[in-house]
Amino acid sequence: MSSVSVAAVDLGASSGRVMVGRAGADELSLTEASRFANTPVEVRGTLHWDALALFRGVLDGLRRAGRLEPGLASIGIDSWAVDFGLLDADGHLLGNPVHHRDRRTEGVEAAVLDLVPAQELYETTGLQQLPINTLYQLVAAAGSAQLRAAATLLMIPDLLTYWLTGEIGAEATNASTTQLYDIRTRTWARDLMRRVGVPDRIFPELRGPGDVAGRLLPRVVEQTRVTGPVPVTSVGSHDTASAVVGVPARGDRFAYVSCGTWSLVGLELDAPVLSEASRLANFTNEGGVDGRIRYLRNVMGLWLLQESVRAWESDGSTIDLDAVLRDAAGVLPAFGALIDPDDLAFLPPGDMPARIAEVCRRTGQTPPAGPAETTRCILDSLAVAYRRTLQHAQDLSGHAADVVHIVGGGVRNGLLCQLTADACGLPVLAGPVEAASFGNVLVQARALGAVGGELEDLRGLIARTQQVRRYEPAGDPSAWASAERRAFGD
Repeated sequence: MSSVSVAAVDLGASSGRVMVGRAGADELSLTEASRFANTPVEVRGTLHWDALALFRGVLDGLRRAGRLEPGLASIGIDSWAVDFGLLDADGHLLGNPVHHRDRRTEGVEAAVLDLVPAQELYETTGLQQLPINTLYQLVAAAGSAQLRAAATLLMIPDLLTYWLTGEIGAEATNASTTQLYDIRTRTWARDLMRRVGVPDRIFPELRGPGDVAGRLLPRVVEQTRVTGPVPVTSVGSHDTASAVVGVPARGDRFAYVSCGTWSLVGLELDAPVLSEASRLANFTNEGGVDGRIRYLRNVMGLWLLQESVRAWESDGSTIDLDAVLRDAAGVLPAFGALIDPDDLAFLPPGDMPARIAEVCRRTGQTPPAGPAETTRCILDSLAVAYRRTLQHAQDLSGHAADVVHIVGGGVRNGLLCQLTADACGLPVLAGPVEAASFGNVLVQARALGAVGGELEDLRGLIARTQQVRRYEPAGDPSAWASAERRAFGD
């Protein structure tokens, strides 16, 4: 089959984009059709995603994609994990989805672990303990009128797919992030649901990457003006699942950092690691494309810097981030202040520089003095966290890495890429920025028969057609070991 053109809808925590991808045996390209903000809204003390604004952004983007490429052969959707919408028996959305950074899950974890021991929960789901997990969100909603009225739960990509096609289903890679999915049997963990009081009737049938989820409804075809009928193809609908497909790795001895608002840091494996040591290290086993396992830890990511910029600009001033990064690169001495990026103080929105300063005071350090110093503190701390996480991942899995691939928005942050190479003592290959969109496109193209082979073949196509930047490790490895002990109290 010749090359095909498809639309990749990639939704991140701060923005969404619709990309037109063209893929064939020796061809792979992306063209941005549209980009739109994804801005949460607080209503009566609860933080929500604006789902209808997201859907409007998707429709507008598909309309522009159709103008760029009238012969779209498929559409695929990926987004962040853990969040969901609830539908009533008539298929109507029961309120805007709640944002995972909302405080409603505070204290819920302990109540769940009273019902299901932590070891058993991990052996079933393979997921790290995070208060944002779908499991804790649903337990927090127990007894609410909304949950009682719910007939169906749909993760964010599945919700948008439903609105586009009228078809209900749950894509497996995103389902695997809920902590309500059995990573061994690759099915919903319905017994676990019943034990914690989550209604198992609301979880739809699973589908996998490459499956046809449905076709655009006639009204959607009319709104978007694409040439129908157009299938919506399931991809790795967790954006990290798509991003890991989009890593231009050669062979299997690689680590990855999918770096955006969150950083997902880990390895790709053939089977989950469900040992007690893995649980205590708080590693997660999430489903990937072609049955692979994404063995990783969530690290807070560039959220720390994004919220800091927002705080600095709250008085109406404008921050030149490129200039701040240049100044941060010259901050001496290095490791002036270090934080644990996963400190729960940094999870909610707010005045991030003030929180960083408070954590520094609490740990006996002099707080950073301004934007450059705060930025250097954040980036040094992220690099230390990446180092620690990747070393633990290799030790726990027995799977070694010779190179670190950074994909996503963090590719643009050259200082972070170099610090990561220095911290890990491994070369860093940075790129592509739009790895999730590339992975999304390639799964669609393979389902259509335009490209073939295993994941390694898809990655080979990315490596042949896309540019990456290489960062070699430099500096004193012992200094990074000392910084790790300072940041994490080892």
